[in-house]
Amino acid sequence: MFERLDFLRDKANHLPLCPGVYQMKNKSGEIIYIGKAKVLKNRVTSYFHAVEAHNPKTYKLVSNIHDFDFIVTETELDALVLEASLIKLHSPKYNILLKDDKGFSYIRITGGDYPKIMHSFNKDDPFSTYIGPFTSGYTVKQTIEECNRIFMLPTCKKVFPRDFFKERPCLNHHIKRCMGVCQGKISPEEYKKTITEALSFIKSGSKESVEYLTREMNDAAENLDFERAAILRDRINAITRSAKTQSIQAQRDIDCDVFAVSQNTGLTSIAVVKYRGGKLIDKENFFVGDECENELIRSEFLLQYYSNGKEIPKNIYLDGDSEDNSLLEEYFRGICGHKVTITVPKRGEGLVLTTLAKSNADEYLSLKVGRTSREITALQDLQKLLGLPKTPVLIESYDISNMGEQTRVAGMITYKNGRPYKAGYRKFSIKDVVGVDDYGCMQEVIRRRFTHYLDGDESFSEMPDLILLDGGKGHVNAVKEVLDEMGIEVSLFGLVKDDKHRTRAISDGGGEIQINSNKSLFKLLTEIQDEVHRFSIDYQRKKHKQSQYELELTRVKGIGEKKALALLKKYKTKQAIREASVEELMETAKINRETAENLHLYIQEIF
Repeated sequence: MFERLDFLRDKANHLPLCPGVYQMKNKSGEIIYIGKAKVLKNRVTSYFHAVEAHNPKTYKLVSNIHDFDFIVTETELDALVLEASLIKLHSPKYNILLKDDKGFSYIRITGGDYPKIMHSFNKDDPFSTYIGPFTSGYTVKQTIEECNRIFMLPTCKKVFPRDFFKERPCLNHHIKRCMGVCQGKISPEEYKKTITEALSFIKSGSKESVEYLTREMNDAAENLDFERAAILRDRINAITRSAKTQSIQAQRDIDCDVFAVSQNTGLTSIAVVKYRGGKLIDKENFFVGDECENELIRSEFLLQYYSNGKEIPKNIYLDGDSEDNSLLEEYFRGICGHKVTITVPKRGEGLVLTTLAKSNADEYLSLKVGRTSREITALQDLQKLLGLPKTPVLIESYDISNMGEQTRVAGMITYKNGRPYKAGYRKFSIKDVVGVDDYGCMQEVIRRRFTHYLDGDESFSEMPDLILLDGGKGHVNAVKEVLDEMGIEVSLFGLVKDDKHRTRAISDGGGEIQINSNKSLFKLLTEIQDEVHRFSIDYQRKKHKQSQYELELTRVKGIGEKKALALLKKYKTKQAIREASVEELMETAKINRETAENLHLYIQEIF
């Protein structure tokens, strides 16, 4: 797979120590990745050293690189600008490609003397006018519903003036949700003026609409048109109430885009929430097919998102760090002509907005991968709490259970994507450790598990992202010795219980990390610890019953441990062995007829 690795390393080592852009190519000469570097040699050589340690996306990229090219630039900013333009030109396979999760939505204003404001997915009516496109259908529908309610516009299927006087006014008119156009008392001129006010509300937001309607109300009052002044007053009050109760309304008139990232199972969800004048005006969601470092994802995504001609606000909020924030700010300022600030809010309203965006990213990802947002959040919180290099998709947990020295076992369970993965469950009988020694038992189990892995055993072929031991720092330090000895690099922690046998904290071999304050994470870890304990206890009880069963069989003359074990493997229950004939016992245990007859008699009388 990496037959060109030596060639690529040698070529990379001869690159200049200056800024530039590099282009990775496959065997066909196709550009599969474009990147920029402050120092070309340092950046490109990093791809071809310690390849096994790369994240899955980078590992796959390197495995497909046949050659690379580069372009030297004067500054790092020049490299960033060139990178953006080349990505837009070539759309390389391994760069982040902006794939939205859905199509576009439009606000449709129908034709005629009495137009209606509706939602549409396409522009297929030549007699209608459209506002858009918008990427969030939900936001469009919510805006239209709010607009129709405030301005009391009809939402029925009637066509006016054709349907004047045909039916009594509907319930919406009686509860003051519709102005009652069907009664024929509203002229086209008056109606269109209301439509104009409604469209102004949609386009400019609540603040500008209130200012405009207030002027209109004052003019109507001065002209003694008190009926219209009262209608405008009610609309102003409705808009004000809507703004106050709207959960998507920012606390101040701010223009910003908010970005948040959620990762799981090799898939990344990126949510973009846009505020203008403090009002949420649009929401987008994108999926990236590979999982890699969040800092790199944010940097690459921002670069491509705004290079596609999107409006750049003065404030950009991120839910976490990204690479090259200052460089991106300078680049965006050159595009839009005004100062752009990229921040990661730690408190206040900015934190509230990024938290909302993160919830959106989690929810979209949960729908995509078939996991609940709580499960996804718990795994991400676990990664953050323990400082793991990636979201722990595959978690193994171990517990020792014993009933005296004769019945000592261990259970290994696997959680995949936050849920039990039964195909990854394994049982171990302790063979080498003498006496009651939990640390020694755990060392034996871990050594045997990873010996299978190193020997290429397919049933142990997956390397976990995280190992959790049922125990504290003593267990962690004991197992760490074995992993270091075998050259196995995997994140290792212990689950510490309180006096009531409930999960209390995580041990890293030194101190303890408290988890009680995070409900999702606490629930996940408690579930894992309870499950591995149940699994190991069940196996220990079964093993104890088998040992008692085996001991009873060896009381028959001519039946030793090996013959008793063969019988136990064949006849797993007492009922099954009672139903076995003398000939079947002879065949299974490889014994003569006299011994088989004595065994059969013993089984029938004693069992």
